[in-house]
Amino acid sequence: MPMDIYLVYLAAVAVFFATPPDTSQLLIISNSVRHGLRRSVYTIAGDLTANSLQMTGAAFGLAAIIATSASAFIWIKWLGVAYLVWIGVQLILSKEKADHVTANTSGQSFRLFRQGFVTSMANPFAVVFFGALFPQFIDPTMPVLPQLFILGITYLVVDGAILLLWGWLGVRAATALKRFSFGLVNKVCGALMIGAAALLASKDFQPQR
Repeated sequence: MPMDIYLVYLAAVAVFFATPPDTSQLLIISNSVRHGLRRSVYTIAGDLTANSLQMTGAAFGLAAIIATSASAFIWIKWLGVAYLVWIGVQLILSKEKADHVTANTSGQSFRLFRQGFVTSMANPFAVVFFGALFPQFIDPTMPVLPQLFILGITYLVVDGAILLLWGWLGVRAATALKRFSFGLVNKVCGALMIGAAALLASKDFQPQR
């Protein structure tokens, strides 16, 4: 892949992320506030794993299937919306204490990973986004698979860095919130989850991650 094309792609991805927090980013903020940045890395890993599968689907032509049979995938989105609302309501009603939330358990790690994975996979139209984005930067005179690999890894690195940044901001916000009460932390995080659900519900075939 020519360097000038790669730099244009990198700039395009950077501009794409230069927006207010999206569904996955709100989830990262919420988990960082409650569990800290180190624990929320599991959520980031879940999100990026889902993105990797979506990129693979786009590379194998799944984007065309989704684009021509959208109604078959709508239920995936609404299941994701219901999942986020369920988590949000649980948090708002929770009386969980800080020492319990920050406990370092493998079960909690899996739950955080699952939240990131399900939230990202609940947007099947991300496959359409990748299917539309990548061909614009592919040089047909060069082997395609190495180019797809470079484009995919670059996207994941940028996405991961942005999610880490939002997580760090969430940790900074947690310091202020915990001065009032941990119950307030739960309510704020629950509201963020429900906000993420609302954003996911609003997604359609417009390019979304």
